[in-house]
Amino acid sequence: MTDPQIALMMLGLFIIFVFLGFPIAFTLMAMGIGFGYYAYFDANRMWRAFDRLDETAGQWDQWSTWFEGFYNNRIFDLFVNQTFTVMSNEVLTAVPLFLFMGYIVERSNIVDRLFTTLNVASKNVPGSMGVAALITCALFATATGIVGAVVTLMGLLALPAMLKARYDPSFAAGIICAGGTLGILIPPSIMLIVYAAATNVSIVRLYAAALLPGLTLVGLYLIYIIGRSVLQPSSAPRPTAEEVPDMPMGKLVWMIITSFVPLAFLIFAVLGSILFGLATPTEAASIGALGGIFLAFIYRAMTWQRMRESVYLTLRTTAMVCWLFVGSYTFSAVFSYLGGEHVISEFVQSMNLTPIQFLIMAQIIIFLLGWPL
Repeated sequence: MTDPQIALMMLGLFIIFVFLGFPIAFTLMAMGIGFGYYAYFDANRMWRAFDRLDETAGQWDQWSTWFEGFYNNRIFDLFVNQTFTVMSNEVLTAVPLFLFMGYIVERSNIVDRLFTTLNVASKNVPGSMGVAALITCALFATATGIVGAVVTLMGLLALPAMLKARYDPSFAAGIICAGGTLGILIPPSIMLIVYAAATNVSIVRLYAAALLPGLTLVGLYLIYIIGRSVLQPSSAPRPTAEEVPDMPMGKLVWMIITSFVPLAFLIFAVLGSILFGLATPTEAASIGALGGIFLAFIYRAMTWQRMRESVYLTLRTTAMVCWLFVGSYTFSAVFSYLGGEHVISEFVQSMNLTPIQFLIMAQIIIFLLGWPL
């Protein structure tokens, strides 16, 4: 087999292993190191270590020389260099800080307060509980920047309440899933930070470009929820007085001030400082993390156990993101060295696609691969 054919086999095996359920980061690293050993194999370099052996060498010397010869391959140098490059990337420093801010907010019952307040405030709006859930998802997604935490927490918090209020199960689940994915687009998105680090694009420009589409998507979701609630009242019945009791205006305003305003101020302060050039994403993320701790203390929800959980989840998610970078960098370097990138480039160029056709094809591929990946 030629090197380009081996590169295509490498790509095919990666897709198969991912569909089988293997972790993506470690699959990328295993594929990169395995095929990279073949790509960078140099017999003279491997046997150079054995030339130093003589007849008096003991068994331990023979074993250590064998290991030295086996690891005398440039793929291991590449892997170490890629790991150091990722870990010293200044852009990725913002990832654990934004994650920590989100996990602190998640574990401080701030989202619970916010959902309850919005549910009461919007009770006269068609599909009021769905509207409250979506706005809560949007604000929480802005605070966390990740999808998993939003979907998990809102699935435990808002979904049972909507089902208890006789909402259509598919409609209620759709609201949670749609609202949870807003964290990918609305800044400070962890996905945008990762994309900026991978493509050397300004994270500030990405944030500025994603803000309006993200808010537009929120508006379209709200229009759909309200419109479906009006046209199909059975899917989102109006709440009864027992489910959402009447509340004096003064008390409602106080609930909004104490639950919505602090979190919104924290989010807008973080994003505003980035978009207006007052702080770098890393500096703004550190202020956001400190602000999240401050809010947790204000709400009297900060405990040592919750702090430990937030730190642990932050470290776990950050490690996943960083090792995904290491694996992808190693995989792409070996894939390109074997000639796979050139083969794919020639194949795409031979299709003579217009920019719009290429964009549609790329979106279809992303849409299909997005399910398992």
